[in-house]
This record gives sequence, structure tokens and C-alpha cells, in this order.
Amino acid sequence: MPEFLTLLPPDQARDELLSHLAPPTIDSESIGIVHALGRFTSADTFAPHPLPDFPRTTVDGYAVRARDTFGASDSLPAYLNLIGEVPMGDTPAFELGAGQCALIHTGGMLPNGADAAVMIEYTQHIVGAEHRSAPTEIEIFKSVADGENVIRIGEDVAQGQLVIPKGAQLRPAEIGGLMALGITSIHVVKKPRVGLISTGDEVIDPGQTPRPGQVRDINSYTLGALVEKCGGAAIRYGIFSDQFQVLKEAAAKALSECDVLIITAGSSASTRDMTADVIRTLGEPGVLVHGINTRPGKPTILGVCNGKAVIGLPGNPVSALVNGYLFVVPVIEKLLGALPKPKATVQATLTVNLPSQAGREDWWPVKLTTTRNTQYADPIFGKSNLIFTLAAADGLLRIHSDATGLSAGEIVEVVLV
Repeated sequence: MPEFLTLLPPDQARDELLSHLAPPTIDSESIGIVHALGRFTSADTFAPHPLPDFPRTTVDGYAVRARDTFGASDSLPAYLNLIGEVPMGDTPAFELGAGQCALIHTGGMLPNGADAAVMIEYTQHIVGAEHRSAPTEIEIFKSVADGENVIRIGEDVAQGQLVIPKGAQLRPAEIGGLMALGITSIHVVKKPRVGLISTGDEVIDPGQTPRPGQVRDINSYTLGALVEKCGGAAIRYGIFSDQFQVLKEAAAKALSECDVLIITAGSSASTRDMTADVIRTLGEPGVLVHGINTRPGKPTILGVCNGKAVIGLPGNPVSALVNGYLFVVPVIEKLLGALPKPKATVQATLTVNLPSQAGREDWWPVKLTTTRNTQYADPIFGKSNLIFTLAAADGLLRIHSDATGLSAGEIVEVVLV
């Protein structure tokens, strides 16, 4: 197959694919925050009120006027009159005057007149000599500054402040922040539908018992899980035989119903290769790239048909999943309008020499271990049809195309998966 003779570097191939995609049409839906974890916002979210909306303490202790504590120490404590206790969940009914303090608990509202709080560890109760006829005094052994141990109104966010931008992925912290603001529902991008087709006369459903020569379908499940993890909705269309017309009809149906189509197997340069020919029938411009200068996954096909991405991935499970990270994830992120974010990576020391061919980008699964506070990357060796070589990995190590390998002891960057 002539186009397979020219291999593109992965980064260039990915740019070519993304540049041909139609601008994403952001379809949104409103969902409850309790169901929004991992979803991507379709609009900016602004704070409807300041947070917090009342001044409160961050410690158990005494609400004070900071200037009444200046100079206080173990040897020369300050003495303040205790005039009451701040009720939790309510507004104090009193105001602090000069030389006064009030018992307060973490999260309690500062009474008017107070501007700081002293931790209870730096105080002591003093009862007057006349017992109950004298007011209770509090001995203060540490001075505090104005604003110390308290959170002021709007210190977290101000009213009207942008708190979550469009295209952000909602994590546990965002979920909590929205709840703190009383926002119980939010508009998110509808999940892009990603159709998954497996091909091959030898491929059977995972629930079946294979005969000699047959293998269970792995790719539609690993890739489906990857699609779901990065924010898409995986739609499995099943397993189809190596017949052009059968695959063409299945692919056309899937593409009409989905935003992205992934076809696994049938992407090697052989007489049985039909994926590229099928993609050419699905719309313009068709096949953009047939062959990536990488290992694993050289026979990957990237296409765009009438504005939708169609990706042909190798049948070997490791090759398919690694190239899913490289090409499927960026397509879904673009359809989601996701904000750019750095990949999760760690620095580690390579444990063995790794050879590579100059001009080709290699990706190695690695296991991360820690010994005496040093993190090591231990490559997992195995062929591209051995899925548990990837299941045992903590991340992927990239050897750039301008390198002829890496040496043991080198500090390398591992992309966590």
C-alpha cells in the first residue's frame, strides 16, 4: 500500500488529524452536581455571592480585638473579660468592646468589634477572688495580629468572580466549591459519542470460549474504557468479519450515529487490509495518514470523513491502547472544548539500557518503584499483543525519534496512565 511507505511522526500526524476536524459544536446539558464528577463545563461559572459571606474563625479559642492582645506573652499576659459564647450557626447577639473577648469555636461567626481569634492553647481561665460576683477573665499568653486565625468575607472568592471557566473538568475540589456556593446543578458538555468496531474472522466476544486460532475481543473494551475515562461515551457496535461490504455498512452506520469512529485491526499493510479503503468511502477528505513512525502502532490510520474523525488502530492490544492515548484522547478533548492541561508525569531513574531506532519514536510501558527515596522506572518487556505488559505498567516512557536509545541511570519522564 503506497501511503504506508511514508510514515509521519506522531506529533505531526496528530496535528494533521486535529486540523481537519470540524470546529466542535458544544452541545450542553444541565446535570446535578452530584453526577458531575469528571464532566467538562460548557459555560463560565461565576460566584453568586462572596465566600465566605460572613467573617469566621479557623480555630477554637476566643474572639478578640487584636489591639487588646499586643505585647501579650507568657511572662506578661493580657487580661480580657469574657462576655459570652458565640453560638454555632447563628449571629452573636453581642458586640465586643475594649478589653473584652468571647468564646468561639471553629467556623463560628466573629461578633461585631472582633477582628482576630486567639487559639485556646494560648489562654487560661481566671475566676475573680469573689467567685461568681466577679466577671470571668481570660489570660492571653500570645498576641495576635488583625485578621489572624479568621477568614474574612470574600477571602475565598468574591461575589461575581469567575470560579470555574468553560472547558474545565470538574474534580472533587470543584464539586465542593460549587456546593459551598449553593450551585447544585451545572451546564456541562454532552459526552461525545465514540463508535467502536472490532474486525477479524478470528475475534470473538469475551463471553465466548475460543476455539484454537480464535481470540477474545480486547480492544473495544480497553479503548471503550479509555474513551469513558477522558469524557466520551463509548458505543460498541460489535465484531465484524473481514469482508469489505460488511465493514463498510457497519462503519457507515456507526459514523452516522457517532461523533468519532474507531476501527481496530485491519490496519496492517497487507492484502487483507480494508480499513483504509472503507474510510475512503465514508466521506471527504478520507484517509489523512496511513502509518505512524512509532513503536508500537506503526500501522495506525488517521482519517476525517465529513468533519468527523475516523481512526484505524492495530489489532494488537498494546499497540491499540498506546495509540489510543496518542490520538483518540486528543480528539475527544477537542470535541469537549477542554482547556489545555499538562499530562501527569513523574521523573524517574531508568533501571536498564533501552535501545531505539533513530528516526522512530518508541513508547515503553514501565513499572515505577521507590527505593531509599529514589524513584525508578523499570521497563516491562513484551510483544504488542500481550495486554498484561501494559496492565502491569504505571506509565509510558517516550524515546524521542532523534535518540538511539536511553542508558541505565538516566533521569526520564514517565507519563502516568
